[in-house]
Amino acid sequence: MSNKNDLYLEVKKYWASVAGKEGNVDFSTLQAQIETHKRLFNIFQAGSYFFLLFDIYNGEIAEVSPGLFDVLGYTQGELNMEEYVNKIHPEDMPFFLKFEQHLFNFYHGLTVDQIGQYKVQYDLRIKKKNGNYARILIQYIIVNHHGHDLKHSFHLHTDITHIKNEGEPHFSVIGLNGLPSYYDIQKTITSSSSKSLFTAREREILKGVVEGKSSQQLAGELFVSIHTINSHRKNILAKGNVKTPLELVRKAIIEGWI
Repeated sequence: MSNKNDLYLEVKKYWASVAGKEGNVDFSTLQAQIETHKRLFNIFQAGSYFFLLFDIYNGEIAEVSPGLFDVLGYTQGELNMEEYVNKIHPEDMPFFLKFEQHLFNFYHGLTVDQIGQYKVQYDLRIKKKNGNYARILIQYIIVNHHGHDLKHSFHLHTDITHIKNEGEPHFSVIGLNGLPSYYDIQKTITSSSSKSLFTAREREILKGVVEGKSSQQLAGELFVSIHTINSHRKNILAKGNVKTPLELVRKAIIEGWI
């Protein structure tokens, strides 16, 4: 199992937690809400975009619009949610997990009437079919819930690469109809750092490990021997208080070490 699969499985736990039990869906009501939010999202467009309906309980894409091809080069049905998560840039993976962890607590702190009155907004770099990365502004709102059990969210994913081609992801939750908004939340929830735990060289190697690179690849890139790389990897495991590379990757993503 790869580290990217681990990221999907980890974040899926949070989706399942907020979804509660699977229930019947009133699709006519759901479709009416989606059309309303399409009009809301269409007021301002900063670039090419596509819509996505996310089934929170199953952690899966329920529907996606044809714009997916224009933005990322994939056709409808070519990507499931696990594969989409796998396309997140390795450096943005810890941000994504932290954001979803925060939203788990945020939605549970709202009243039932407030749940559909907040728009989530954050950006991530997603790998396109041609191998390049696009910075995608992800905006979504809950459109189907039973009490505090969240069932479906409706997303607008917009390519903002031409506006923001570098820098860390930003995360905000926007209140609608007079509710308070929370901006730049990432400043308070992504403060975990590896700088005090690992040396600069160890951080380079840790990043490579998370990206799935072998000791031989890292040795070639860093112009050192495989023995040196393996020695660093052993020290990283000890400092991270883990026993296997798989445990290391999982903890590195959760703790935001990369």
